[in-house]
Formats: sequence, C-alpha cells, structure tokens
Amino acid sequence: MLAAQRRAGIVSLLDVSGAVSVTELAAHFGVSDMTIRRDLDNLAAHGLIAKVHGGAVAPADAAAGSSARRSEEPGFPVKSAQRQAEKEAIAAAAVQLVQPGMSIGLSAGTTTWALAHRLLGIGELTVVTNSPRIAEIFHRSAEQARVGGEAPEQTAAGSAPADQTVILTGGVRTPSDALVGPIANQALRSLHLDLIFLGAHGFALEAGFTTPNLEEAETNRTWLQTSPRAVVLADHSKWNATALGTFAELAQIHTLITDTGLDDAAADALREQLEALILAEPTETRSPR
Repeated sequence: MLAAQRRAGIVSLLDVSGAVSVTELAAHFGVSDMTIRRDLDNLAAHGLIAKVHGGAVAPADAAAGSSARRSEEPGFPVKSAQRQAEKEAIAAAAVQLVQPGMSIGLSAGTTTWALAHRLLGIGELTVVTNSPRIAEIFHRSAEQARVGGEAPEQTAAGSAPADQTVILTGGVRTPSDALVGPIANQALRSLHLDLIFLGAHGFALEAGFTTPNLEEAETNRTWLQTSPRAVVLADHSKWNATALGTFAELAQIHTLITDTGLDDAAADALREQLEALILAEPTETRSPR
C-alpha cells in the first residue's frame, strides 16, 4: 500500500469513528507505530486530522489554515461553470495528442468533458469513458448526423463528427457524474488503450493526484492499468489542493496539462517529477455548452 493510500485510509477511519489510536492503526495497516506517527504528522500538517496523545481525532474544520485543502466534491454543474477559459485551453492542448484510429480513455470530469467536444472530428476513434455526460456528447452528435435534421455538433475547430466507437462503462454514479465501483473497474481491467485522459480534484508534490471520492480514486487507479500513457488534465487552481484519496503519484503520470496560471516555482518542481508538463494559455472565456 502506498503511503498516500494508507493516509487516505486513516482519514476514512476517522470519518467513521471520530478517533483512532496509533496502536490500532499500526495493527490495521500492518506497519510500525513509527510509520503511523509519520502518517499522522503528515495529515496534521495538511489540516486533515488533529493529533492527540496516542492517536488522532477528526478536527472540526479539517481544511482551516492549511496550504493544502481537503474539499468536498461539488456537483458537475457547479464545476463546469468554473475556470472555463483554462479548461478550454487545456482541452485544446490535449486534443493535439490524439491521432485518428487511436483507442483512448476519458475519465469523468469537466475538463475531460471539454476535451470530448474537440474529439468529434477525429476519425476512427475508439473512446472508452466512465462518464455518461461524455458519452452523451458523442451519441448526440452521431444522432444529429444520422437523421440529417439539426446541424451536427461541431468541434472547436469546426470539423464535422467522424466515425467513432464509444464504450460507456457501468458502475455507481458519483456527485461528479463518474461511474465507479466494481462494475466499472471490471470493465476497465480487460481493456488495452493507447492513451488515457484523467481529471483530478487536486495535485500536489507529496499527495500526488487526488479526488474526494474513494471509489472514484480506485476506479482512476484501474484506469492507469489500461494504458502506458496517462495524461491528467487539471487547471492551476487545483495545485496544492489535496482531496481524500490519492489515485496516482506524480511519477505515475506521463503528462500533466495545466494552464499558465501555475506559478514558476510549482512548474519547476513538477517538471522534476513528471515526464512532461504542458502549460496551456487561456484566451477568452467560452459560453457554457
């Protein structure tokens, strides 16, 4: 178990019981007391727990005063209205990585949703997603083209929809409209994709890429098994935001595409951990689709 996964488990136990001891945690995770104490020091430093003699308790406000934030997960409509210019710039950079005939994966998320609109004109794609909203983009565009009535949805570049295969996993729906859980994971484990694009609630040097939903974190870890190339799409506001569950260490991700709002020091630190960092330049804010 990765340290970040163990720490997410500690927070989860605290959410249930309200208090845990070092001895209990060491037995539960099969590690030493010293390892647990280091975990508690880390979690306390991020404002996720409050240390007490011999253990830890859940703080009244876990995020208060911390440079890294543990956040609740807002719904899709709320997130889709935030940072639209940044998301469109990131999507425009991401689509450059996709070639006709590829098999790609798109996890649920508002930035991957923005990318999906730009993929409509790329031919012979196979697109796997655990997002009903993303699947609907391709379905609606294909239906419009087939009936010949309303003009088909266009990509940002103005291309017409292309011949594509879209596979939607099953699963349990989260507040962010991701399908997660054993059914989604089982479907993903049998796939071999050229490239996957993942959203993230936050990213940080130590915590890596995180999400507030533990089942979504597990499904995102399963996504990583489907392809040797993983690309995370996350705007700069998610830097140093730490949610409950880590789904990837920085070094597990091939490319991070964020925007030029990321400060230079953060960019330099990330380049030391990632194979590639792309900084997209936002332009004007686009109207919601």
